Amino acid sequence: MINSLGIKKLPKDTKVVVAMSGGVDSSVVAGLMKEQGYNVTGITLKLYDDAKSPNNGRQCCAGQDIVDAKRVCEQLNIQHRILYYQKKFKAEVIDSFIDSYVAGETPIPCVQCNQTVKFRDLFQFSKEMKADALVTGHYVLRREDNGKGSMYRAEDKDRDQSYFLFGTTQEQLDYLRFPLGSISKSETRNIAEKLNLNVATKPDSQDICFVPNGDYSSVIKRYRPESFKSGDIFDLKGKKLGSHDGIINYTIGQRRGIKISNQEPLYVVDIKTKENSIIVGPQEYLNIKKLYLRNMNFLSDKKIFDKEIFIKVRSTGRLLKAKSIIKTDSAIIEILQDEKGISPGQACVFYYKDNFGERVLGGGWIDKTVNKNLSTQLTEH
Repeated sequence: MINSLGIKKLPKDTKVVVAMSGGVDSSVVAGLMKEQGYNVTGITLKLYDDAKSPNNGRQCCAGQDIVDAKRVCEQLNIQHRILYYQKKFKAEVIDSFIDSYVAGETPIPCVQCNQTVKFRDLFQFSKEMKADALVTGHYVLRREDNGKGSMYRAEDKDRDQSYFLFGTTQEQLDYLRFPLGSISKSETRNIAEKLNLNVATKPDSQDICFVPNGDYSSVIKRYRPESFKSGDIFDLKGKKLGSHDGIINYTIGQRRGIKISNQEPLYVVDIKTKENSIIVGPQEYLNIKKLYLRNMNFLSDKKIFDKEIFIKVRSTGRLLKAKSIIKTDSAIIEILQDEKGISPGQACVFYYKDNFGERVLGGGWIDKTVNKNLSTQLTEH
């Protein structure tokens, strides 16, 4: 017998670990697994010290979320465990985020959190528990062929989280399951209400868990106050227009907060970390035509990249037609459609459209960009 998770066991003989953040999505997954008769253990990760965190908003893995996850497990009558990963999270996610931001990049800590403590470490812990699968509340689809998993964008494109999961390894994908990939968020909340879960109406997390109210600079000031070093702001011709109080206050594509008067709006088009300077220009100089990627992760045969592929450079961005030159651990991407404000530090995720949907091929981190309207290459850190 093959159960609903594609495992050749009866549900009662199938041990699953559910990653529980304390939110409605993971709670519903735990409820569905219990309802279907699986042997369920809920695992919640404590990722930072609440007493030291300035963030009291709606974020995952905060103190209240752990309490909520515990209550759901008690209601469902399943085992609940807490893993204390604060040191790992600080070293591999927070410190990496700060290093990237100080280098003038636009990092995405949620991707690194998935790559490290959430999937790598929780995956290993689940294996040690001899669980048959690690189940999460992510909105992605998974197909399986001869025991090998493939990842696709979720049915609900507004909730699709595949961009954040491009760093998943093939071994992890073979083991992971995503029950919510085929339903909408509203359906998830309806299930939560039917299961009478206490988190049925709980708001979604809005910010990065360690970034209060989306204020990145406050995090940098807390951990690296020496990073706030003043410097110059130049136009595209090298003329000094003003000064800044730290490049960490700026991101590629930014318009507000530049504090320079000009007849037409000025945008941050480049950040020169070595010179500690900001380059500003008109909006058309935000168009990027080529990307250089580092630290590639592949979830498919590289031959597929010879076909028509698409990329995403933002989690909420559109799919862009692109051509690629794939190397062992890096790639060069030519973007075939206009896209503005792409910054080093962002992720570039690859997709291929087949008969089953939009398949995730993997991705990498943007290392350098080439501007469409400038003859010189931008942003070499």
